[in-house]
Amino acid sequence: MRIGHGYDVHAFAEGRRLILGGVDVPHTKGLMGHSDADVLTHAVCDALLGAAALGDIGKHFPDTDSTYKGINSILLLKKVSDLLNSRGYRIVNTDSTVIAQRPKLAPYIEQMRQCLADAMGVDISAVSVKATTEEHLGFTGREEGISAHTVCLIEKL
Repeated sequence: MRIGHGYDVHAFAEGRRLILGGVDVPHTKGLMGHSDADVLTHAVCDALLGAAALGDIGKHFPDTDSTYKGINSILLLKKVSDLLNSRGYRIVNTDSTVIAQRPKLAPYIEQMRQCLADAMGVDISAVSVKATTEEHLGFTGREEGISAHTVCLIEKL
């Protein structure tokens, strides 16, 4: 068994969609990034890659490569899952926390869980997504951006 941890953060930006866990969440702003800036999916990718000691999302999908400009991060998660599978690993579970003052994410959590589970090829019961605020403290509390943490467990087959 191997444990991984992933963390990602993106600043809010005007004129972009807010994508979290592969779900389009209605909001006045989206997140800035080279891809779709899906901070939750990026944290999941980093946790999985870290658990397998395969580096991070920037190593595999660099923001200097135009191939990944605007890409749907769920496609990146599928590639990460395929990479783990090719190395003989099975994803046991993931547990993620999204930190955002706004928007409220509770109505979208189940859809995020399903989208992430589908991308990883696991049952939804193996995917936990939670959301919290920071009570108006820090950059997320000031609504400057969103961050996400993920821990995961993988096992060698």
